[in-house]
Amino acid sequence: MIAVGSGKGGVGKTTVSVNLAIALSKLGYRTGLLDADVYGPNIPLMLGIQQQPYAVENRIIPLEKEGLKLMSMGFLNPGDKPLIWRGPMLHSVIGQFLRGTEWGELDYLVIDLPPGTGDVQLSLIQTAPLTGAIVVTTPSDVSLEDARKAVNMFRQVRVPILGFVENMSYLIAPQSGERIDVFGTGGGRRTAEAMEVHFLGELPLDPQIRIGGDTGHAVAWRGEQDGAAAGFYRMAREAAQRAEASAAESGPSITIED
Repeated sequence: MIAVGSGKGGVGKTTVSVNLAIALSKLGYRTGLLDADVYGPNIPLMLGIQQQPYAVENRIIPLEKEGLKLMSMGFLNPGDKPLIWRGPMLHSVIGQFLRGTEWGELDYLVIDLPPGTGDVQLSLIQTAPLTGAIVVTTPSDVSLEDARKAVNMFRQVRVPILGFVENMSYLIAPQSGERIDVFGTGGGRRTAEAMEVHFLGELPLDPQIRIGGDTGHAVAWRGEQDGAAAGFYRMAREAAQRAEASAAESGPSITIED
């Protein structure tokens, strides 16, 4: 169970979660993707899915796309209607998504957390033991300040940090091929080193990644040889290795049951 979090919004955390889950699935792992961002569920849009799940004997049957199992509040509450819920309701729905969903046998469950360090994160940690967490940031100092808080939150609740991902690290100018450091440079790596967190790498600010998410055709579906998708596959392979090592240290694998 890999949680993908960030200290603030706008850093591309859901983009990383979606493409990480797709890459793991296409690498041959049985993978599920849980959208735990209850207030802002974007995974249905990013995967181009508008169906609603159904229940069998009081258990939710997750939707699937090319073998990737999916669950999101966006499937149950589509459109622009907001959810105005307090903490106890959030705890209940996170528990239902984890324990009341027929995930079947999975190698990995990628969990896209909402930004920040609030109720959903704590509810998730209380509901099921996480194998580890990935923290997403951009190179900017504003983003890094909040990312450090996310790292410290996971450490306080004893969730291993699998690594730091620096998203939107740079832009390659289409005409000249020049690298442009839109949000600064090297901040993610320096912060990871200072906090003694593994650095999983840089992901570019690439229009193809944005277009893929907006149109429901995430770039990782294109495969490992695609230039825009390659970084996500490198990250997925390394994250999988670190997750397996973390799981081995913590003992036998956990099955989510009622």
